[in-house]
Amino acid sequence: MNLKGLVIFSFVLTLLLSACSEQENEGAGQEMDSVKSNKELTLAIGPEPEAGFDPTTGWGRYGSPLFQSTLLKRDQDLEIVNDLAANYEVSEDGLTWTVTIRNDVRFSDGEPLTTEDVQFTFETAKSSGSVLDLTILDQVEVVDEHTVEFHLHSPQSTFVHSLITMGIVPKHDYHEGYAQNPVGSGPYKLIQWDKGQQLIVEVNDEYYDTKPFFEKITFLFLNEDAAFGAARSNQVDMAFIPASFSLQEVPGMRLEEIPSVDNRGIMFPYVQAGEKTDEGYPIGNDVTSDVAIRQAINLVINRQALVDGVLEGYGTPAYSVADQLPWWNAETVFSDNELKKAKALLFEAGWQDHNGDGMLEKDTVKAEFTLLYPSSDVTRQSLAITVADMIQSLGIHVNVEGKSWDEIEKLMHSNAVLMGWGSHDPIEMYHVYSGFNAGVDWFNPGYYHNPVVEQYLEQALQAHTEDEAIEYWKLAQWDGETGISANGDAPWAWLVNMSHLYLVADKLDIGKQKIQPHTHGWPITDNIVEWKWTE
Repeated sequence: MNLKGLVIFSFVLTLLLSACSEQENEGAGQEMDSVKSNKELTLAIGPEPEAGFDPTTGWGRYGSPLFQSTLLKRDQDLEIVNDLAANYEVSEDGLTWTVTIRNDVRFSDGEPLTTEDVQFTFETAKSSGSVLDLTILDQVEVVDEHTVEFHLHSPQSTFVHSLITMGIVPKHDYHEGYAQNPVGSGPYKLIQWDKGQQLIVEVNDEYYDTKPFFEKITFLFLNEDAAFGAARSNQVDMAFIPASFSLQEVPGMRLEEIPSVDNRGIMFPYVQAGEKTDEGYPIGNDVTSDVAIRQAINLVINRQALVDGVLEGYGTPAYSVADQLPWWNAETVFSDNELKKAKALLFEAGWQDHNGDGMLEKDTVKAEFTLLYPSSDVTRQSLAITVADMIQSLGIHVNVEGKSWDEIEKLMHSNAVLMGWGSHDPIEMYHVYSGFNAGVDWFNPGYYHNPVVEQYLEQALQAHTEDEAIEYWKLAQWDGETGISANGDAPWAWLVNMSHLYLVADKLDIGKQKIQPHTHGWPITDNIVEWKWTE
């Protein structure tokens, strides 16, 4: 058995033993209390970032980069505030973003952070060929030792998100192995990384902002079962858990529920069948291409029942890709669980059960399609099966199939897929719904396109600031006549926003948490400098 296996076996064995004796549990809790008087933490809060900790290839996109600092950041209310930047301005034509940086920042190796490091970081990220998209960036110009200019090919309001998430790396110490041993100006520095097992970090004494309370943190890379076992046996101070474990109490720990836009929904093929991708994959579906089918499905789904039954109550009904974010349009909310209304909509659109077999038909097309989900995801499986049963009441038959992501990639243009998104960047709306992204990677596999919506999306992008863009993001969702919401084209049936659940040591104060994005990148650590013991 390898070391990782021994660690996990140890946690599980401890869990079994502790379950046999409440007195032993109390003893373990008392033992941990003595440990908790110091300034160390042990966390099991998510999967290992196998690609490492290089912001120029994507680390930090879904939360704080931890080891690096960013020019800007979002506060608990998602307002944009300064971090490394002392100030920033956007030119009247929206093409030049001028950023002035602080003069008191040093990397963890003691070297000063300069505008040349900022320039180097963004130029490296642009040429990395990674998941980052900086094609809008023309060039980065160093004006002086405190000022840097970003020149864009065209105005783009969402460029600010790059300034919020791109951790600055040191030009003097950036090399092939940087992702494994990063140097940065963030609150912590990496000390030890045992691949597949743990990551140990210590406070960065050079950090220019509020010094963290905790001097050392160990991140354990455990699966959900092992993380829960570690929490039960008092071997971690925090553990990320699924909703299925939420009803089990753990002595000495409390359950923290943090709202998120980590959503799940059904992506529908929007066009009729007949075309193929360049790779030969089929495009389109003759059932889901009918707007009446998509709208009726949205109407009949009981989203609160999904939250209560599948998520154990830890979540909220979802109506868009950006619920509760500043650019969300509240008019996307509608009354669901409306079977009678949904049936009437289908009848008016010509869907009827002509032969009495319980399945609707329209002309020669039967109301039947396949719903795919990743077979490794138990929550998505439960959502898919439950939703299929709800849809069945309409006379629409849904074949639920679990596949690998590689298989889904070949089938997603012609079959409905249970997918998930969730970001603090409004450009995600453009990625998911723009016709320019139809069939591009995972962004718009259903080939959705609406010229009116496209215009709103482009206006949102071309706005000079996020505040100016918000009006257009909202109109793209619903303008009173059309839009991407269920009131309009309904290319998706959004289902739930999943709360992120953590078991947290009773004495650990994790500060005020903002609504979280997808779990990639440990978003819980975004405010880690605020964490402390309460006693």
